[in-house]
Amino acid sequence: MLHGFIYYFYPVFLLMIGAEIVLSRQHRGRSPLYSWQESLASVGVAVGHRITVSLFLAIPTQMLFITWEHRIFTVPMERWWSIPLLFIGLEFFYYWGHRASHTIRWMWATHAVHHSANHFNLSAAYRLGWTSWLSGNILFFMPLIGLGFHPVAVAVGLSLNLMYQFWIHTELISKLGVLEWVFNTPSHHRVHHASNPEYLDHNYGGVLILFDRWFGTFIEEKRTRPIQYGLTHSLGSHNPFTIAFYEWNRLFKDLWRAKTWGDRYRVILGPPT
Repeated sequence: MLHGFIYYFYPVFLLMIGAEIVLSRQHRGRSPLYSWQESLASVGVAVGHRITVSLFLAIPTQMLFITWEHRIFTVPMERWWSIPLLFIGLEFFYYWGHRASHTIRWMWATHAVHHSANHFNLSAAYRLGWTSWLSGNILFFMPLIGLGFHPVAVAVGLSLNLMYQFWIHTELISKLGVLEWVFNTPSHHRVHHASNPEYLDHNYGGVLILFDRWFGTFIEEKRTRPIQYGLTHSLGSHNPFTIAFYEWNRLFKDLWRAKTWGDRYRVILGPPT
């Protein structure tokens, strides 16, 4: 439900990836934009993501509709202000959910999959984790339901948010002038995917970059500091299963070695290591 009709646009995404591959041949003097092994791995991860979303769809769906049954208000979607309010609300809760995915290790175990590619291109845009149903991402959108937005409206809005983010996974588009002040752009999202220490954990926005500016997590891309992509520790594998479960494996190993409940708490809810 949460990704809804986004899958119907996959043919368009594939055409855009093909266009990027053609244009990348002119990308001379810098590192290659594509690794065929890595791109094929991204396809495998995307297929696994689609399968797991289908298998575990009932979990987030039930959580949202249970929340809907106990809502405080009911927001009439036919009012002129309803969609703009939903958009801002989604951006706000997406920002905090995305930020938590980088600062809480239990959530990072799923989200790390999206950051595992060492090349930044459109083929990596839907390299998404298989365990979002387990990591708790849905909890960040439940307040919108409780405040009166219908679960279907939230699901459609989130799908559109993710669709927007597809095109910002590219190195071929430079800075976009005044748009950089308001919107999440390829330049801002390159920073978000960087593994350089000075760039880590910034630019969490979905469509907008405003909440990053307001809450102090915005960093501008610096032309003098080339970006390194991928995780801070290399997976060393193009196997989709290894990619999908690598961080979970590390987490449970650390949990097994933990000696006290405080250590276990820090492994699960502390920052990624």
